Amino acid sequence: MLETVAIIAIVFAIAVATVLILAAAKPDTFSVQRGATMKTPPEKIFSLINDFHQWGSWSPWENKDPAMKRIFGGAESGTGAVYAWDGNKNVGSGRMEILEASSSSKVVIKLDFLKPFEAHNTAEFTMQPQGGATNVVWVMHGPAPFMSKVMQVFMNMDRMIGKDFEAGLTNLKAVSEK
Repeated sequence: MLETVAIIAIVFAIAVATVLILAAAKPDTFSVQRGATMKTPPEKIFSLINDFHQWGSWSPWENKDPAMKRIFGGAESGTGAVYAWDGNKNVGSGRMEILEASSSSKVVIKLDFLKPFEAHNTAEFTMQPQGGATNVVWVMHGPAPFMSKVMQVFMNMDRMIGKDFEAGLTNLKAVSEK
């Protein structure tokens, strides 16, 4: 009996050590990026991103909690505009603030998640005209603290967040091409 407990304890210790070693090997930052081409001018896409009031028409998280509380503050749109939310486990709670809005070509957002876990990231949207279309790239990047690295041993952040970015870009394309 004691031998079995010792074997279980050793296996458990090896498993924990393996997870910690794998986590320590992960990079100190992360980045998720997706892009799409939209048959509309960059100004139209920019106006949908640069104004948080417009996010309800395309953001992939807006419909995950119909009872989500939203608070808009700061500037009406552009630099200084603020959007805070508090919702269910599917959307959590947090705050976004537009730090930079470059005339129809780029929007940089400070993104602070509070629940289900705290994280402080940056989201960037770039719009590059190409013929009669616009290439839109959505990137989120930020630090990867050790607990985030441990989670990454078990979950693929790019795949997990990337599918929401893809859905959001699909929605943004549909709304902007109307």
